Amino acid sequence: MDKNFINSLKKILPHESLLTDPAECLTYSYDNSRRQYAPDAVALPQSEQQVIDIIKLCNVYKCPVTPRGRGTGTTGATVPTHGGLVLSFEKMNAIINIDPDNRIIRVQPGVTNKQVQLAAEEFGFFWAPDPTSAAFCSVGGNLAYNSAGPRAVKYGTCRENTLGLRAVTGSGELIRCGTYTTKGVVGYDLTRLIIGSEGSLAIITEATLKLLPKPETKRTLKATYKTMEAAAKAVSSIMSKPTIPCALEFMDNNALNIVRDYSQAQLPVDAGAMLMIEVDGNFDHINNAVEAIEKASIVKDHIETQRAETEAETIALWETRKALSPSLRKIAPKKINEDIVVPVSHMATLITELNNLSKHYNIPIVNFGHAGNGNIHVNLLINPDNKEEVKNAEICLDKIFDLVLSLNGTLSGEHGIGLEKRNFIHKELSATEIRLMNAIKQQFDPHNILNADKSLLTQELN
Repeated sequence: MDKNFINSLKKILPHESLLTDPAECLTYSYDNSRRQYAPDAVALPQSEQQVIDIIKLCNVYKCPVTPRGRGTGTTGATVPTHGGLVLSFEKMNAIINIDPDNRIIRVQPGVTNKQVQLAAEEFGFFWAPDPTSAAFCSVGGNLAYNSAGPRAVKYGTCRENTLGLRAVTGSGELIRCGTYTTKGVVGYDLTRLIIGSEGSLAIITEATLKLLPKPETKRTLKATYKTMEAAAKAVSSIMSKPTIPCALEFMDNNALNIVRDYSQAQLPVDAGAMLMIEVDGNFDHINNAVEAIEKASIVKDHIETQRAETEAETIALWETRKALSPSLRKIAPKKINEDIVVPVSHMATLITELNNLSKHYNIPIVNFGHAGNGNIHVNLLINPDNKEEVKNAEICLDKIFDLVLSLNGTLSGEHGIGLEKRNFIHKELSATEIRLMNAIKQQFDPHNILNADKSLLTQELN
């Protein structure tokens, strides 16, 4: 890396906020994917002005920049494939202010999701996005991926729960987009454009998040079915009712069989699919809401629906679902984990066809996820050291994406595109749409320095 560039960075950042030693930079060379590329340097800005100055400097030297939160993403979006500079936001981790009268919290991008939830909870509120990694992942990363979680079925994703942003474009210009109000139509909606763009358009330096009143109580149910078709029918039945569950998770037959083999969780012997359902609301109405959901869950080939009345019973009901992830890690610690979305009415067809692909390519496929919005986590249990399995998995994955799109689905629900799915976007987007998106990228980032090879097939660095 150019010594003049490093010397200029030293004038912007304090000594402890610039890493150039390869051993120190190694931590920033990978995320939760299997990809790893070493950056030439790592910058840890502490202010918005430092971000502006760094990006302007990177434009002068045409230095590639990889924005990074906490590295919990699974698609390689924070892996610095061009080397260059990693811009890590762990030091921009302040909660700027909470405005309970307007149900708003303003934060820097390095704040963790959990920190936001704890701060909001003091005033009786919560922020809707609740990814599994909430205790560690950053708000900036959540926004970059439009990450959601189980609560999205009722409360929406980051896009529905973010009012405004401050961000630095790829040319080093500061932009303010969105509003401080829940309504506003002045200009184009740059806020939603930047959210989900994986740091390829602009770097978020501040977010104004919309808070929601915390429900008074919550109830948990576990419903089991003989077939996936029955479970899918139950999901459609549940989602057609006025009462929307705050979580509606599912596990298919393959997932249940793994749990049976690797944990002590109790399941009916003939269970072929399972739904975990949570309902929240006011004390006065919760019982009626639970009864309505329970009634809707009963369809043909329904086995039973269990209702938790105490905290201990709630923990017991969740035991099956919580046992799955550690069980999968025992079987295939380097599995391929894809997240796709199909209309809920097509979930049964998807699972049936995935089982057919599993048999054809001799690759175990385990499915679970957010049934309420058809967001399925498809897990291919392979050994990446087995070349034959890897080859079959690549072909199988291509067929899986074709299947998803044939069912009016989409290739990613919350994990993003990054590097892992970049080569498949042409299946979902036309050449015209990709051209328009690249043109937008060019306006935000004329020298193509921000995450240049992520999300879209863009031109190489100038």
